[in-house]
Amino acid sequence: MTNEAKRLASVIDHTLLKPEARWRDIEKLCAEAREHGFYSVCVNGMWVSACRSQLQGSGVRISAVCGFPLGAMSSFAKAKEAEIAARDGAEEIDMVLPVGALLDGDHARVKEDIRQVVEAVKGAALVKVILETGFLSRDQIVLGCRLAEEAGADFVKTSTGFGPGGAKEEVVRLMRASVSGRMRVKASGGIRDAAAAARMLEAGADRLGTSSGVAIVTGLAPGLSTGKPEGSGYWA
Repeated sequence: MTNEAKRLASVIDHTLLKPEARWRDIEKLCAEAREHGFYSVCVNGMWVSACRSQLQGSGVRISAVCGFPLGAMSSFAKAKEAEIAARDGAEEIDMVLPVGALLDGDHARVKEDIRQVVEAVKGAALVKVILETGFLSRDQIVLGCRLAEEAGADFVKTSTGFGPGGAKEEVVRLMRASVSGRMRVKASGGIRDAAAAARMLEAGADRLGTSSGVAIVTGLAPGLSTGKPEGSGYWA
């Protein structure tokens, strides 16, 4: 791998969140993460224990989604889901905030939702807050970022890959400008090649979420490593 490929691999959460994922798919995801040195694998909670056994001693971390992909479950359920994922071995939790509450201007509910997840995994896992920016105005993106920081989260993240739009450079810049230096920014959604990945990092992203990690670091056409065509709604 070139130095640039290694740099990109070190900030990629190698992602597989499709509902029909099977054990063989997870096994392949972990093998690719080990081979290429990705920062983490990002999976649904049911696969965390399996990933832990596959990645033991590799240095690859485990990220688990929470309240995914809608963010519309109860805060108690989200917190419990995050707690279980951290217990099973997840070191990072990618949670979806309650988008409807943010659109309604119910700031207290949004902040409390995030706070409950943060408290549930405190000392065990970092928390990334997915804003689903395709639904939000610029002002709402800024507000969502600030509420996430006030609630004690560690990252703000652009999107799930299931909602409208995806990671955009101007949105990443806005998110970076909306939080303090303590917070980090994750770009996710539609990042399928090295050029797009580099643009997100230049815009201020600290981490990238993508199912095209192998294509990004090897120069393969997107989709070849996963066997799925690009544009599938199941891929971040």
